[in-house]
Amino acid sequence: MAKTQRSRSSASKTPNRTARARTTGKRAAPKLPKAVATAVRVARDKKAQDVIVLDLRNAGGFTDYFVICTGNNTRQINAIADSVRDILKSELDERPALTEGVDRSEWILLDYFNFVVHVFSRECRSFYGLERLWGNAERHEFTDEAHP
Repeated sequence: MAKTQRSRSSASKTPNRTARARTTGKRAAPKLPKAVATAVRVARDKKAQDVIVLDLRNAGGFTDYFVICTGNNTRQINAIADSVRDILKSELDERPALTEGVDRSEWILLDYFNFVVHVFSRECRSFYGLERLWGNAERHEFTDEAHP
């Protein structure tokens, strides 16, 4: 658990990508745990679309954060999930306690206890609507400055 507590530090800035986070409400850029920020960075590096983080700490969730993103096809969905898993393991020594959905590649779930990474196909994300289900959670959207 010491690694988990250590991972609650602020996110590091990526020097080669200009990015901003848009938070619903009146807060500035989010201060996310290092592992969550790393998962967001890696997903965006693999060209994941519609990347958001739901902060579930005050929403009565079973975990602290959801990282939700979309891949365009099964190959990209697998690449995003594999890259998140590999980078979190190599950089932060974090391993998922559970991995689900790899066989179908429509919704891959990586459960790290304190946060869960969801990599969806567009159709599957629309169908399950996690953002709607957790509508009371604080929401952080990540967009490129170059693409408003």
